[in-house]
Amino acid sequence: MDRRSFLKSSIAGLAGVGLLLEGELLEAASGVGPYGSIKDREPDENGFILPEGFKSKVIAIGGDQVEGTDYQWHLFPSGAGSIPDGSGGWFFISNSEVSNYLTSDETWGGASSIHFDGSGSIIDAHPILAWSHSNAGGCATPWGTWLSCESDLFNQGKVWECDPNGIDLPIELQGVGPRNHGDIAIDKERKCLYMTENHRRGLFYRYVPHQWPNLKDGLLEALKVESDGSIQWIEITNHLDATIPNREKVNEGKLMAGGMGCWYEKDSVYFSTRLDNRVHSINLSSNRYEVIWDGENGRQPLTGIDDLTVDPLTGDVFVAETNGNMELVVITPEGSVEPFCRVSGSQHDFSALTGPCFDPFRKRLYISSQRAEGNRLVRDVIPAINWGVGSYGSRTGITYEISGPFRTVKIPDTSSTIPIDAPTTTLQQDVSVDMTNEATPQSVPERIATTTSTLKLSAEKVEEKNIKDRTDVEDSNSLLVISSFIGVAIFLGAGAAAIKYRSNSLMKSDKTP
Repeated sequence: MDRRSFLKSSIAGLAGVGLLLEGELLEAASGVGPYGSIKDREPDENGFILPEGFKSKVIAIGGDQVEGTDYQWHLFPSGAGSIPDGSGGWFFISNSEVSNYLTSDETWGGASSIHFDGSGSIIDAHPILAWSHSNAGGCATPWGTWLSCESDLFNQGKVWECDPNGIDLPIELQGVGPRNHGDIAIDKERKCLYMTENHRRGLFYRYVPHQWPNLKDGLLEALKVESDGSIQWIEITNHLDATIPNREKVNEGKLMAGGMGCWYEKDSVYFSTRLDNRVHSINLSSNRYEVIWDGENGRQPLTGIDDLTVDPLTGDVFVAETNGNMELVVITPEGSVEPFCRVSGSQHDFSALTGPCFDPFRKRLYISSQRAEGNRLVRDVIPAINWGVGSYGSRTGITYEISGPFRTVKIPDTSSTIPIDAPTTTLQQDVSVDMTNEATPQSVPERIATTTSTLKLSAEKVEEKNIKDRTDVEDSNSLLVISSFIGVAIFLGAGAAAIKYRSNSLMKSDKTP
């Protein structure tokens, strides 16, 4: 069955964190986490149950204009990050996870940027990536661009490098290879990328560019874990040959079932796997691997694992749940594993918590309820996704900001070499970036391909560029979510279940051969 037919017929270094890496597997602490208990606390007007002293507010609603701008926020917000603008403000970047199996032969995904000033007020909002789909994970680069990953169920997913200002056109990073990408993290010390794979037999990858920080070409390796917890990296030969998935080209790679969130912080990389509900870490200084949370068989308080982020000061790992009781759970270096917050209420039914991240100054934590009830019907924004009318038909997703007394707040250096009107990209690197060799220019499409995306770039910005077309990378089909798709179709017939394609039914279906 070909792609079109299938679619028509049928998702420590940090000192404190070092404590996690030296000891045994963390047991769930029976006490209270660093922010106190949320037990018996009442939800706020947005449905958030938060620790004392914290509050939430809506930043953007899918299908509505971002406050103070004329830009319509994308649907189904997913992986997110923040980038300093060089003037005390920052860009909040969010991916749009409109999966390709929901919109046959259409590209409704992409990524958007909200520009905040130093006080946290919105200056502007705009698209930074269009003609894409299934945009799940992503990360900010040290030179101020955004990497957006496609979680493509046919193993054809790409990674794009994007300008947070939306001026420079996105660049396809063909060198990382096509797959069902989970998430990505960047290690400027070792000049490499780490990537998860959203597949039931996925691997954990390291990508080493030939000419850092140009990410165009490089070496792809898979993680191997020895019985004593030490690690090795196995080179994958011919990794751009798409006739065989890269996970099938090595025999000794460590199986990571359903790789999702990935985050690098000060000599450690953390990542999650959703099919066994685990959180993993690698101490890159000692080359040691650990499982820091094992939630297999529904072990509480952390299950239904998806995305994660790390507090750069304390080493706390914040892990988001996509099902169950919809909590953001914090794993601390001291050994506690406790809910930081929870979302409740019918407006969050069939949703998932996605894209947790701090602003660059650690004053705010952003998170999205990916299919929270919005103000418009999904089908009025994307005609191909008809979830009917009423509450279930308007699950467009909402992005929130959480603020409050995050522990031991310390304001980092706000200086940046990223100019607001001309952010650095791999096409125009700032001289302050450490480069062994001069980066070579990368080519990107001369024009924006015909797309039905809600993230279309303006014609004026397109006319500023004169860049070559790239052809799409074709790859062998992956059956990662065939049964999930069937489940979604059944749920759509019932009028609700397509909304929950990455929740319990998806996790169960992915465990089948």
